[in-house]
Amino acid sequence: MRWDAVGAVIFREWLVFRQVWNSVMFGSVVEPVIYLLAFGYGFGALVSQVAGIPYLDFMATGSAAISVLFTGMFPGLINGYFRRKESHLYDGILAAPVNVAELVTGEAAWTGLRTTSVAAITMVVAAIFGVSLEPTVVLALPVGFVGGFGFNCLGAAFASRLRSTHQFDFVIAGVVVPMFVVAGTFFPLDDAPAWLRWPAMMNPLTHTTDLFRAAAFQVGTVGEIAISLAVLLGFVAFAWWLAVRWLTDAMVD
Repeated sequence: MRWDAVGAVIFREWLVFRQVWNSVMFGSVVEPVIYLLAFGYGFGALVSQVAGIPYLDFMATGSAAISVLFTGMFPGLINGYFRRKESHLYDGILAAPVNVAELVTGEAAWTGLRTTSVAAITMVVAAIFGVSLEPTVVLALPVGFVGGFGFNCLGAAFASRLRSTHQFDFVIAGVVVPMFVVAGTFFPLDDAPAWLRWPAMMNPLTHTTDLFRAAAFQVGTVGEIAISLAVLLGFVAFAWWLAVRWLTDAMVD
């Protein structure tokens, strides 16, 4: 791993981002506003508290976690496919002194920086809407980076296996949708049936959401926080390894 090569990949992503930042930031601001209006004030009018906290607070942190999932996963999936299959950008990058591990790490690290900013924007929007955040909410920023890094690697791993754009549906409907629906983002998992709770406990988005709530509201025990952090870090390590291995196979083929 050459960190100057990783830095070069990150710098390239920054140059691209400078050309499209306005549309990207627009979605980062509008999405949490829609979630807060639709769920926080809509469904929240029917439910006062969930898991011991106001429902608006509950779903605000859930929407932050979903933003990290989408902002991390879709660039890895969609950009990864088109850069490998259509534009052959990866062929050009790998012709330079950059290997697959450095490419995956650089793109995932840049996406992690973006998901950190998205998490911060979501928390600011939530505060404007009246969500009471603890000073420890700043700890949600590294969680946003780690989660975004891992979700980007997972998207990149799937992208290396796709043969056409039609196969996006398999990943979105088969992985992304179940991941954000069964993660304790919009409803608690405490009273869910066991067949639903166990998959949720293996879902990295569940633990991202729990860590956000722990940082924002100082809820959860030390043991629960440690377990969530261990699961999230384990997911990141596995997703990175899978992305490097599968993309290496794809580029060799």
